[in-house]
Amino acid sequence: MTQKIYIVEGRQFRTEADYKMAKRDKEVIDGLRERATSLNCAGLRQLQKDLESGKYSFYTLLGQDFADELTALIKKTEREETQKNGRKRDPKAFRGTKVSNTAKASGNRVQPVSDRKDPPGMENLVREELRRRERNRRLLLFVSTAVAVLCLGYVGIYNYFNQRTDGSYEELSALKESAQTQIQSEAQSESGESLYTLDGEAPEREVLEEYKILLNKNKKLIGWLTFDDKTIGGESGFPVMQTSDNEYYLDHNINQEYDKNGTIFMDKDCDAQKPSTNLILYGHHMKSGKMFGNLDKYKEEDYYREHPYIWFDTIYEKGTWQVMYVFRSHVYSEAEIAFKYYQFIDANSEQEFESNMQEMATMALYDTGVTASYGDRLLTLSTCDYQEANGRFVVVAKKVTTKE
Repeated sequence: MTQKIYIVEGRQFRTEADYKMAKRDKEVIDGLRERATSLNCAGLRQLQKDLESGKYSFYTLLGQDFADELTALIKKTEREETQKNGRKRDPKAFRGTKVSNTAKASGNRVQPVSDRKDPPGMENLVREELRRRERNRRLLLFVSTAVAVLCLGYVGIYNYFNQRTDGSYEELSALKESAQTQIQSEAQSESGESLYTLDGEAPEREVLEEYKILLNKNKKLIGWLTFDDKTIGGESGFPVMQTSDNEYYLDHNINQEYDKNGTIFMDKDCDAQKPSTNLILYGHHMKSGKMFGNLDKYKEEDYYREHPYIWFDTIYEKGTWQVMYVFRSHVYSEAEIAFKYYQFIDANSEQEFESNMQEMATMALYDTGVTASYGDRLLTLSTCDYQEANGRFVVVAKKVTTKE
């Protein structure tokens, strides 16, 4: 017997009763979303308190999804208000040497140092100067010690963040491998499930079995990125996240905890279900090598020849990608007319696609011999490049069915 699956805002509901409750929750959430667009940060926080106090009742997980969405919106609004209302510090006023009123009134000329005689009590002054220098030496020693302690503390905290991130990645990777093993050991059979959605919504693609458990653990997961060179991503690779705020995962890990390493994430405007022509992934260029810290190895053509392939699965499909272009760029202002690779997500025509390919080929550090045609899928990896202000180092690959 065919089992119905109902989908509301990406959540699956298997009973009609759950489906009706989800539709009711969606109506309430849509109203709150519309109201939130006109609120400032204080208003958004009040709305968050109302949710926490139970003023609005939800019967499905859509309520928790909206609470997460509201938290991200508050963070973004706080940042914008802080930038808008920030005050500049007054520059330090120059303090010149004051001349006494008596000297001004008398018109006396300041006597040159070479013409002055040592005043009585010079020995006491020398002793005082020596004591002052000793105090300064002790102060410098204290400050140096304090700085050393802070540095050691920073290293400890940094290592803690790294170990915590590695632990989270290993846990997700273990779940992923466990799911793969289970899939391989089970007989393949059709589920006989049919999808029913709200009016006007397109049926969603099935999540791959090996990612269903991971998605239940973290619903922001959108894919998994791995390299054959384990200095990039380690043995397990990178879980890739996606949320409506492109700045959120710059300083948060996969468990939504503060982490200066951030997390690899997909551009908010990319659609893995559709899918978009170009899926853009961002990550920090950490000096420790974490995240995309070693991605710039691709600046060397010899390295590319040894590592021409990248593996990136979305939660809906597996993918092998062949590196095509490697180039440097930077973030432009809105007014500047230039090729902005980070805005190329969907090609609406063959002409637009070919134009973007030509721009990338012109900027490429070397010729890989790999080209793409209209209809091909692209993967773009972007990280910081410190050779210039707001610089970016970019690797672009195309999806292939088999290794050539």
